[in-house]
Amino acid sequence: MERFDWDDLRFFLAVARSGRLTAAARRLGADHATVSRRITSLEESLKAKLFERRPQGYTLTAHGERLLARAESMETDALAIQSDIGGADMALAGTVRIGAPDGFGTVFLAPRLASLGSAYPGLEIQLIAMPRLLSLSKREADVAITLAPPKEGKVVARKLSDYRLGLYATQAYLDAMPKVEKPEDLFAHRIVGYIDDLIFTPELDYLDEVAKGLRAQVQSSSVLAQMNAVVGGAGIGVIHHFMAQGEPRLVPVLPESVSITRSFWLLVHADLKDVARVRAIVDFVVREAKASRALLMGESRVGASEAN
Repeated sequence: MERFDWDDLRFFLAVARSGRLTAAARRLGADHATVSRRITSLEESLKAKLFERRPQGYTLTAHGERLLARAESMETDALAIQSDIGGADMALAGTVRIGAPDGFGTVFLAPRLASLGSAYPGLEIQLIAMPRLLSLSKREADVAITLAPPKEGKVVARKLSDYRLGLYATQAYLDAMPKVEKPEDLFAHRIVGYIDDLIFTPELDYLDEVAKGLRAQVQSSSVLAQMNAVVGGAGIGVIHHFMAQGEPRLVPVLPESVSITRSFWLLVHADLKDVARVRAIVDFVVREAKASRALLMGESRVGASEAN
């Protein structure tokens, strides 16, 4: 048997989890050719085919599935060694990837990352702020902010904070359209919301809570695009209070009768929960959410008059 290189397993895990060489290369900070070469080297050293190579991506063979279980176990042990034995300064260096919904990630978390970088200059922080769920088991993220606790998996979860959303529009739009005095009046208006078949979690399906049967005529998979559409006068939309408070052109609609409450959850893969750099990120996000509870709950909007 040819010499087995332990480091090839990092490349194997990245390809197994992403299904594509290009995605694995980005995750590892390597180039496409290097990833391909390391996979070939691993297969040659093991004398086994680990992947089926198809136009749509890489899928594991039976041998690959067996190796995946062993490789993930080795990865867990390596992380435990780093956590238990590694020095504190070294442990707080490296990369931590945070996954979050686009609203929370872009509007709430991103502006607060400067203090995190100052406190831990050895950390490389990767923020994935996009409207989809990220898999911790596939190591798409080290820390994930979600809208619901996990139903299964090797994950440690904690409730981060409740948050509230409400209806918003521009005053110019409201002045030009029929008056809104009750939720039923919304059927005479253009509504901005999600694309029904691209809603990635039930917690984003708001409109039936506002008025049964209400549907959006202007749709986007991104809450940021929705807010920008509302700001541009496209209609009335359900927007996070913490996002709307930073946009003076938005005014609340039916604030006394329409209020939607949801929760943010913080998830960490169980194998990473004791890794110092991951703990530092978790503590930071928890601390920022706790300090910003009034913002997340939209409490500064309490007492705002109903828009016409």
